[in-house]
Amino acid sequence: MNNEIEKNNSEDEISLIDLFAVLWRRKIMIIAITVTAALGVVFFSIISLSLPSETSPLPNVYTPKALMLIDNRSSGGGFSMGNMGNMGNMGGLAALAGVNIPVSSSFSELAVFLTGTNSFLDAVVDEFDLIERYKIEKHPRTTSRKAVKNSLKASFDNKSGVFSISFTDIDPAFARDVVNFGIDFLSKRFDELGLDKHKIEKENLEINIERTFQDILQLEEETHRIERSVSNASFGRIPAITSDLNRISMELAAKRQIYTQLRVQNELLSVTMASEMPVFQILEMAEVPDQKSGPGRGMICIIVTLVAGFFSVFLAFVLHFIENIRKNPEVLAKLRGAYEK
Repeated sequence: MNNEIEKNNSEDEISLIDLFAVLWRRKIMIIAITVTAALGVVFFSIISLSLPSETSPLPNVYTPKALMLIDNRSSGGGFSMGNMGNMGNMGGLAALAGVNIPVSSSFSELAVFLTGTNSFLDAVVDEFDLIERYKIEKHPRTTSRKAVKNSLKASFDNKSGVFSISFTDIDPAFARDVVNFGIDFLSKRFDELGLDKHKIEKENLEINIERTFQDILQLEEETHRIERSVSNASFGRIPAITSDLNRISMELAAKRQIYTQLRVQNELLSVTMASEMPVFQILEMAEVPDQKSGPGRGMICIIVTLVAGFFSVFLAFVLHFIENIRKNPEVLAKLRGAYEK
C-alpha cells in the first residue's frame, strides 16, 4: 500500500514538473504574446484618449443622473379596485392617456415602465432629432428607440423611495438635456394620469375661483350700469329696473358666498398638501458631469493582459500536444486512417 502511494505521488510530481517544463520551454512565446498584448492595449487606450470623441474607437462617456422622490404610500401599495375608486377618475384618465395600469403595480413601477414605452422613447427621439444625430438610415424609428433604450437607465430604490434616471453619451451637455427632458415628460405624464388627486383638485379649485371672480366683476359692472340708468329712466320703468337690480344683487351675493367657500377650500387644501408628500417630487435635476463614467481603460488593460497571458499558456500546451502527436508514429497512422475513411 505504501509503495502504491509513493508511486502516485511520484507520478503527480513528475506531471507537475512536465507542465512546468512545457511552460519553461515556451517561455519566450508566452512572454512575447503577453507583453505584445499589454503594449498594444495601452497604445490603443492612449490613441483613443487623444482622438476626438466623435472619431475615437473608445471615447469617454458621461452619465448625468436626476433624482425623484415617489410616494408609493399614496398608491396604497398597489392599484386595487378600492383605491382606484378613491382616486376618482384615475382609471379613465389613464385609459385616455394610453396607459393600462396593472392592478398589482405601484407608482415607482409605473415610472420605470413609462421610461420604456414607445411614447417616451419617441418623444426623446423627436425632441433631440436622434435619427439625424446618430445618422440612422435603416429602420429609423425602431433603431432610434433601441439607441435610447441602450443609453437610458431608470431604477427605483425601495429603501429610500428615490427614483433615478440617467443617460450615457459622449456629449455630457446633451446627456444632461435628455435626462431633464425625461424628468419633465414623466412629471407631465403623472399629471395627465391624475395620480396626484390633491394636485388635480387644487387646479380645479383655482379654475373655479378665477371663473367665479370674473362672474362677480361682471355682475358688479352690470349693477353699476343699472344704477346709472335709473336717473335717465322714465317713471314707468323704475319697477322693472328695481326688479333687475334686486335679481343681480341676489346673484352677486350668491357668487360672493361661493367665492368665499372656494377660497376657504383652497386654503385648507393647500395646508393638506403642505403636510403630505406629493406623489412625484423632483429632488435633483441632472447637471453636466465633469468626470467621465467610462470606459475604465486601466481595467481594460489589466483584463486584456490577463487574457493574453492565459491564452499564451493554453497555446503552449496545444503546441506541445501537437508536437507529441507528430513524434508518435502510431497516433499519426491512426489519424491518417481516420482521415482516409
